Amino acid sequence: MQELRELVGHQNTIYEATAPAAMYVAAILTHPAAMTRRPYGDIPIRATLLGWLASTLHDASDEIVARNEEYWPDFAPDTTVAAFRELRPMLYRAVASFLQDSHKNVYEAAVIAALILAEHPALAEDRDHLAWHARRILDTSSYEPNRRVAWKALKTWGHHPPGPEPLSEKVEDWEPHSDGNGDLEPPF
Repeated sequence: MQELRELVGHQNTIYEATAPAAMYVAAILTHPAAMTRRPYGDIPIRATLLGWLASTLHDASDEIVARNEEYWPDFAPDTTVAAFRELRPMLYRAVASFLQDSHKNVYEAAVIAALILAEHPALAEDRDHLAWHARRILDTSSYEPNRRVAWKALKTWGHHPPGPEPLSEKVEDWEPHSDGNGDLEPPF
């Protein structure tokens, strides 16, 4: 998965190859081989693929797009990111079938991906159903980044999340990672 992450999402960037890669990953989620256990951690490959989707979707989420516009207001809107974001309803259909999965890692990765996908206006009607899953993540997950996604989804949708925001981020955590000497071209 690291190779896929580096090739189509290097440094949290959405490239032209990201959308086709995401569509491919969504298409193979149901293949029986996706339940093959990884050699370490005893986690199904499906959970890893869903986790990659969630991570990549986060890089094109409403929050990140707004933050990029705030930090770089003169930067031209990226049609690659916009096109990727328009795939969210189609990707949601692939992810939603795992919202009842019995494997904890598959379930949690599917919920996180679905919560991010549900930002799309066409998926607004699914948010009340997803709120139940978000609360379950808050009740059962020990992974703070996932808890934060669940908490923020509930808050954004007006569902009053319990307690303070998990893993609260500081603005400096989102400053550009480059010192100006890095590669500016996609890694492919």
